[in-house]
Amino acid sequence: QVQLVESGGGLVQAGGSLRLSCAASGRTGSNYAMGWFRQAPGKEREFVAAISQSGSTTYYTDSVKGRFTISKDNAKNAVYLQMTSLKPEDTAVYYCAGTVGTSYPFRPEQYPYWGQGTQVTVSS
Repeated sequence: QVQLVESGGGLVQAGGSLRLSCAASGRTGSNYAMGWFRQAPGKEREFVAAISQSGSTTYYTDSVKGRFTISKDNAKNAVYLQMTSLKPEDTAVYYCAGTVGTSYPFRPEQYPYWGQGTQVTVSS
């Protein structure tokens, strides 16, 4: 089993920045592909970004391209989401997720491991 714990959420004004972190523990001997998803009230969980096991390939949903950056540190078993130029529509609970590997990193059902989520609120 792998346990994931997110941190770094909070309240920020529009145009501001936040850096989310996700720490993995447990059976982390294998590198994992990691993803960030978010869920706003009354909406379905949506894909935000993903990174391959090696960290060499990244994926982003169109609405965050150029503003968010996903990265990972395999030595520290951690993945990060640097968010800049935040908008009120970015407000959501952000979840990190892990999988041994997937050809569909944007599909939440591909990830067996999930964190508890961290709230990001962007005020206008």
